[in-house]
Amino acid sequence: MKTKNIKYILAAGLVCCGLTTTLTSCSSVLDEQPRSQFDPTYFNTKAGIEGGITSLYAHLRYFYGNGYYLNTMETGTDEYTYAQSADGNFKDADLTSVSNLNPTSSVAGGAWGTLFADINTANGIIENGPATGIDNALLAEAYFFRAFDYFILVQTYGGVPLDLGAGELKFNTTTSRVSVRNTVPEVYAAIFSDFEKALADLPENPRMTGTVTKNVARLFLSKAYLTYAWWLENPNNIPTYPECSRNSGEAKAYFQKAYETAKAAISNPGPYKLQTTFYDVNVATNDRNSEIMLYADHDEDEKFGNGGAGYGWGNGASPENFAYWMETWNYTEMIAKDPDGNNINPVQREAVQGLGRPWTRMAPIADAFMAGGVWEDAVKHIDSRYDATFTLSYFTNWTKSGGKAAYVLGANGMHVAPNEIYFSWVPESDDSKINYTGADGKLGFGEIAGRPDFVVAVNHISRKKYPCNWKIGIYRTDNAGGLGSKVNGGSPRPWNIAKFSEFYLIAAEAAVKLNLNSEARELVNVLRARAGKVSYCVNARAPLAADYSAEMVAATPATITIDYILDERSREFWGEGYRWFDLVRTQKWAERATVYHIAGSGYTDNTLEEFKREITPGRYLRPIPQGQIDGLMMSTEEKANYQNPEYR
Repeated sequence: MKTKNIKYILAAGLVCCGLTTTLTSCSSVLDEQPRSQFDPTYFNTKAGIEGGITSLYAHLRYFYGNGYYLNTMETGTDEYTYAQSADGNFKDADLTSVSNLNPTSSVAGGAWGTLFADINTANGIIENGPATGIDNALLAEAYFFRAFDYFILVQTYGGVPLDLGAGELKFNTTTSRVSVRNTVPEVYAAIFSDFEKALADLPENPRMTGTVTKNVARLFLSKAYLTYAWWLENPNNIPTYPECSRNSGEAKAYFQKAYETAKAAISNPGPYKLQTTFYDVNVATNDRNSEIMLYADHDEDEKFGNGGAGYGWGNGASPENFAYWMETWNYTEMIAKDPDGNNINPVQREAVQGLGRPWTRMAPIADAFMAGGVWEDAVKHIDSRYDATFTLSYFTNWTKSGGKAAYVLGANGMHVAPNEIYFSWVPESDDSKINYTGADGKLGFGEIAGRPDFVVAVNHISRKKYPCNWKIGIYRTDNAGGLGSKVNGGSPRPWNIAKFSEFYLIAAEAAVKLNLNSEARELVNVLRARAGKVSYCVNARAPLAADYSAEMVAATPATITIDYILDERSREFWGEGYRWFDLVRTQKWAERATVYHIAGSGYTDNTLEEFKREITPGRYLRPIPQGQIDGLMMSTEEKANYQNPEYR
């Protein structure tokens, strides 16, 4: 049996977005024809319904892999702050003195417009699908995506409208300029209903590679139960909008549902399973592996993989996957001397995982890598997730651009040959060994006696230079031994959205809230034991067989807390766009992210500075985009009341 793959071309439409699609028995891919828009009659045919369902997958590329959406989910958390080249989009999200977060900020927009257009497409499919004879399992995919989109919206903005102009959860065929926001409980009721319907009718195995299944529905249903339970409990008295009552006594039942739903998936994994090592989950050569349950797909075939846009252009706009640019510092500014005394760039832009195009927009905070942080030194040596998350070693590659030099001068005047390490990030404990005087003065590098590579300890991370996020980096198969002709473009890799590993942390978080400590510890230790297994060292670029599973399990605290769950979630999903939702759900955002440390934006800035964010309770909701409000045909007072109170 051939593996079927789903590929997309997404064309924007006035009513909604989609493709013409024919499902054939002899083809391994969807046969697609781009359309400028759908009209209502298009959903009166089976082919139209199938085309609409294909577009539900295609729409994922319009926010997952978008660097500005990643910014809204990471900057301002205990993982990331703005970097040296950041503009207002990133500074606004940081909520420090340079921030001016308001309804016109890109942080406000997020995925608002994309999601409501997609919800309307799902409404059309659900409303018209049964009359075309479409299979319930296929229709269930529309139920899934409608719930998926609303779940993102309710976490981001609070209560949002269920009526798009044609009635609650109805297909709107004309533009509506009147809107009323439903309450959070009303939105969650719709989300639960749709996810539960999807779970009942979806198949155990995907109909094509990458399509949703029962366990994909279970993942988001369990997370929705978990998030709503926290909202009901409201431990830190965070306000909601539109205002409504919430019964904290109901929270336990939803924590129980989250726990049971996640555990059911772990017990019945279907086609999904944990990869043997954390490296296997994220290495580009193993993309679309069995741990990845949902992704926004891309492909090196530019006709399909990027909505028709060429990867070589590097437009920095959806549907391009360009998010990895944001977390990449400008490593190409390193300069070295060749044997003849000429200056050359020892590490050049290359379309390989861990390098790629640098934009220097998002920098990890130094606190995370220091004593007490999630990547403190005790973790670095036994937790493979550290090595398989960050680019810590930068290998020379000048020969791939035609350079003939046999070596360059590295630290301590030693020779660094092609494909050897020129610069490294080293642990905080090594800082006392480093001489930062008289080394590479331009970038503030240091030297350790006997080492040819320049170094900086991670307790000197700055807005200018910092470890890149290796996991989400670019990878191409057509570099032909060179640096890659499209090194400045978007990545043709899929953007991972849902992982089987998250079931363990959802169940563990719910278990903590249910006072099931032994169960929580057991669930966490499944992932911690896996993190102790090593098959390959990313930062040595070499196989490495090691097993620190026993040490990892032994280091797990006897009592699991929500803070420990958040630490584990950070180590599993660092920089992938989970963090803001995690901190807002658990109401730990202000506690964990108000104060952070990082060095400055200059080349040689090594001294950490303290920064404080203004994370007020009202900012646990994002502002409704001003463009949405401006387009409403309502009174001035009604428009003002439509906005979340913090941003009026």
